[in-house]
Amino acid sequence: MTFSAALRTLHDTAVAERVGERTASRLNDVRVFVAHEMLEVEALIARHTNGRSNGSGVAGVPPATHAARHLSDAGGKRVRPMALLLAAACFGPIDVRARELAAAAELVHMATLLHDDVVDDGDQRRGRPTSRRVWGNAVSVLAGDLLLVEALRLAAHAHAETWTELIDTLGLLVDGEVVQLRGRLAVSLEESTYFEIVRGKTASLFAWALRAGARQGGGSRTAIDALGAFGDHLGVAFQLVDDVLDYAGDANMTGKTVFADLLEGKMTLPLLRAAAMDATLPPLIARVRDGDVDTAVHIAARVRALGACDATRDMARSETAAALVRLEAVPSCAARDVLADVARDLVARIC
Repeated sequence: MTFSAALRTLHDTAVAERVGERTASRLNDVRVFVAHEMLEVEALIARHTNGRSNGSGVAGVPPATHAARHLSDAGGKRVRPMALLLAAACFGPIDVRARELAAAAELVHMATLLHDDVVDDGDQRRGRPTSRRVWGNAVSVLAGDLLLVEALRLAAHAHAETWTELIDTLGLLVDGEVVQLRGRLAVSLEESTYFEIVRGKTASLFAWALRAGARQGGGSRTAIDALGAFGDHLGVAFQLVDDVLDYAGDANMTGKTVFADLLEGKMTLPLLRAAAMDATLPPLIARVRDGDVDTAVHIAARVRALGACDATRDMARSETAAALVRLEAVPSCAARDVLADVARDLVARIC
């Protein structure tokens, strides 16, 4: 889903909830405003993935820049930068520093995708071949490193706390990936391990983006903490939704191969819940990791039949509800209401 499509979905959500005409107009004004700001963010992302060839002086040379642009040009929901801008807009005008931080959030996310595809031997991302398939693993890793450098460059002029928290977040991202990688050697059926991975790999960047935006906008410490907690719950919900879509999604809509996580041997929540109910499933996971597609199809059918996807949907709704509660500590404004729409729209994808 592109950013413009995401905005249209948010508008449809507001219409579906039958908000008042005056409120709908106010929300639409904010969406249009943020859409304009996102164009500026997209330009920043392009500048920091094009490299020296565009004469800007920004670092990066081919083919690393080509691999980075390949991923960037494929689009994406851009939820993290959009949420960061909205968090800033809750307290004041969106300035150039907020736009730079928004671009940094997306560049970090893109870097993790380039690295993940190498670790997971991923073949498809956002409906097209992964960068590693086109340029090879080494270039994909270096392209991810390049994007991390550019993200740090963009965040260098932010508040000192924002910079420190970004470094901490990068550490959490790495830790989450390592814990997940350990699972390939010794499968863990503990949900606590799963949530350790989710909070490290997914929720941490959401939380940083919301905190960074709130701080840049001039929010109070209470508001910054509230929006950070909102981001944490939103990130968990985001991953739960993604996990459900691996078993019950449409590849044409998600741009991702169905059963991709399962074929990579990832212990996502639907699989964990199903394995807890059916002791025959855990021994089959090793066969799937060896490339047995038929076994993957069998496991996926059992996961759905046992209601594990429904249970994960329920948890995603609970995380979304918890996120919305955190928003109540933020002063009422149209930007806050659009953030609530973002959270609701996320879960609507699996309803």
